[in-house]
Amino acid sequence: MFSTEQTCWFVRKTVQVICWRAAASTAWAVLLLGPITAALVILGRFSLFHPIQTISECLSLLTSASAVFSLILLCGVILMIGFLNLEYYTVIPTIACSKIALLGQLLHPRQLVNSAVHCVMGIVVAWCCAITIGGRYETLGYTCPQSDGDSSSQMCLNEYHLILLLAGAFVGLSYSLLGVIHNMNYISFHTVQQYKYLRFKGALPLVVKCSATQALYSIRNFIVVYFFLGYIPKAWFCKTLNLYLNSSVHPLDSIAGLLDLSLVYHLWISASFLLFTWHITLVLFRIFVTELYSFPVQSSFTEDAHQCLAKVLNEKQPMILKFLALQDLALLSQHSPSRRCQVFSLSQPGGHPHNWNAISKECLSMLTDLTQRLVAYHDTVATNGRAKSLSTGSERKTSSETSVTSGTEDLMSPRPTLLMKTPASVFARSVVGTPRTPLTAPFTPDLDSPFASPALRRLTAPVEQCSPWFGTVQSPHVMRRGPKLWSTSTDSQVNGSPQSSPASVPSPKQEPSKPSLLAQFLQNRKEQVKNFLAKRVLIMYLFNKLPEASSQALFADSQAHIWALEGLSYLVQASFSEDQFGVVQTALPSILSCMLVLQEAVDRHFKLPHASSKPVRSTGSMGDSTHKTLRFALRATLKTAIYRITTTFGDHLNAIQMSAEHRKRLQQFLEYKE
Repeated sequence: MFSTEQTCWFVRKTVQVICWRAAASTAWAVLLLGPITAALVILGRFSLFHPIQTISECLSLLTSASAVFSLILLCGVILMIGFLNLEYYTVIPTIACSKIALLGQLLHPRQLVNSAVHCVMGIVVAWCCAITIGGRYETLGYTCPQSDGDSSSQMCLNEYHLILLLAGAFVGLSYSLLGVIHNMNYISFHTVQQYKYLRFKGALPLVVKCSATQALYSIRNFIVVYFFLGYIPKAWFCKTLNLYLNSSVHPLDSIAGLLDLSLVYHLWISASFLLFTWHITLVLFRIFVTELYSFPVQSSFTEDAHQCLAKVLNEKQPMILKFLALQDLALLSQHSPSRRCQVFSLSQPGGHPHNWNAISKECLSMLTDLTQRLVAYHDTVATNGRAKSLSTGSERKTSSETSVTSGTEDLMSPRPTLLMKTPASVFARSVVGTPRTPLTAPFTPDLDSPFASPALRRLTAPVEQCSPWFGTVQSPHVMRRGPKLWSTSTDSQVNGSPQSSPASVPSPKQEPSKPSLLAQFLQNRKEQVKNFLAKRVLIMYLFNKLPEASSQALFADSQAHIWALEGLSYLVQASFSEDQFGVVQTALPSILSCMLVLQEAVDRHFKLPHASSKPVRSTGSMGDSTHKTLRFALRATLKTAIYRITTTFGDHLNAIQMSAEHRKRLQQFLEYKE
């Protein structure tokens, strides 16, 4: 455990690495607000027949007091957007595995507050656009034209100003909701390191295109909504502000009013300006936050040891610091021989490779955690009748399965808790017969959902291990062995204690308790409700699992595992010529075994339905879709890492002690047949 001083250091480091970077990105967005506002003024007041008059009017408007006040309000909006980016960002995306899960994300209280704030800021930006464009959009009320014989002055509602404000609120709400749907708060790290200016220059055309396109679709949807429901806000504003409707003007919630091309153009320009400024702020935040940060590998002073790379890698929160540390590890292992020598160095006094032990142990722990999650997911799918029956795969126990515990048991023994978890959306249900654990993965169909048939529940119901019906049901006189070793290993890691197989430790025979009449009555009513809901099309649509969402959620944090694989493999490759003390060779069998077991688990996963189908890359949204292809990047990185080691060491790997199954798979890499 870290001391209070060390914990305070991590808090200060978070402020230094994250908060100051977010502040710098917001400052640049504020500085860019002036040129963007000038472009809005020119586009909003441009006249093809009077260009010189347009330029003079734009210059006089930009220097007026109203324009300065609008610019101050827009700066406040940008600061608020930057704060929301800092508050809601994540490096592990939240992936909804069903429509009802996505609906739950949209209706979450935290998201409702976010949507309300974006609506208010959209109204503020639209008001600033109305002041900037001027003309008929400038004020909310105007003096009604007086009829003959009527000397009283009354204020009428300016519907053009009102529709601009409502459009700003609608675009702000759409931006917030689409941010949840497209994971716009997800921050990915670029594979190729570039200067911030080059990244911003490359992203600028996409920002312009996405802002204009999304603004066009948002205005189209808003016009449809205003056509049917526009009378509600008009009546509310008139009643609240004591305004009147001018009967001599066509109402805008009619076909004749909405066919005004000038109105549609100004609505689109205002929405594009709003989205462009917000997207620019988001892009700058992504660029600044994901900038490379170098951590010291070792420190000369004991009190600064908690600031080193190995200590940061072992920290779980904040997750952005852990990702930056893994990124630094992957890059130093490739391009920094001096820092690699520090990783291979021995401590003085004592002569222990503390740096290498801590880094390799953490990386192997992450890879083992991913392996266990994949095995648990595959077993969950298998035991629910989707890929194979209950008895399939449990009759044999290969040596590769045994190495999950033998190859990495020494590395995982002092770590009862797992390092990184897949987002909670992937673990919606628990495995049959086991309690809810973090390793429980999604599957289809779900036994607890209203779509699971009673026959499937009886088939997958837990059976006592001492029963002759345990395992397959081929014969009541044939005793089956316990679960597979991978499943047993997974459960024991979750519970924090070793778990022996039923074959070695006989379990006492317990009499099953008979449920009470009330429990049976409630269970029957529950089954009736589930069967009733399962026949409704809308319920089926909401609760059915999305095809690829479960697989995407399982690999949502795989960017960290990709860096761990690259860091380990490059360090092992460099140790062939740079490791003077041979500290890496002692862990080489564990590293190879861990990678080979993970490759087998990944290969098994890609044989499942929808796991090997690549999603279509969306180009019309600011949402980052790289998380959808992380599983393919992980598979390629894993194979490359193994080839990197086998190519470097060659036939020397034949002297390493490993299981026969692993040696067979390793030989395929040595012969370039994998």
